[in-house]
Amino acid sequence: MEKEPHEVAAMFDGVAEKYDRTNTVLALGQDRMWRRCTREALDLKSGERVLDLAAGTGVSTQELARSGATAIGADFSVGMLRAGRRARPSVPLVAADALALPFADDSFDAVTISFGLRNIVDPAAALREMARVTRPGGRLVVCEFSHPVLPPFRLVYLGIVLRTLPVVARRVASNPDAYVYLAESIPAWPDQEALAGVIQQAGWAKVAWRNLTGGVVALHRATKP
Repeated sequence: MEKEPHEVAAMFDGVAEKYDRTNTVLALGQDRMWRRCTREALDLKSGERVLDLAAGTGVSTQELARSGATAIGADFSVGMLRAGRRARPSVPLVAADALALPFADDSFDAVTISFGLRNIVDPAAALREMARVTRPGGRLVVCEFSHPVLPPFRLVYLGIVLRTLPVVARRVASNPDAYVYLAESIPAWPDQEALAGVIQQAGWAKVAWRNLTGGVVALHRATKP
């Protein structure tokens, strides 16, 4: 799918005010579990620094901080950052482009991106940039929508759930058209094995993944050599 950065940013600006509530409704509350699993997969220690890319309103950054690590959220949607600063004033949030991060080499012990890699115009370049700001031996966790692994569930998910997503969004979202994009972008995204290959080719090592909610979401974990 064609993804113009300014158009994607504007789309997220438009959903910012109701973004967290809409996500919880559409995910049937599973989003809380996905955030917790992401934090656990990063294996953060007190005193470490973790970059939460595509952090949106900072709800995921706040979850990461529960580990005792210093968690910094970054996003390119000014609207999302504004909403996050109002809702979570204690969470550090900065404006940043995933393809040109405003951080020095080897700045973080870990980096993560949840439901954002799919929206970047060049995911492989973003993965390389994430590696640049991560110290050697540091960890990456990508939490992203993926492909359900059981054929009957996959048929239901692709044939019914994704088609009804925009309909439900019209009742709860501030910009329902954004969820039309969401429903279209998920099936077009690489499956678990293919994404693992992209991550490895971007310079990360020890790439593995774990399915959540039957493969609706997958956690990909890797280490910087």
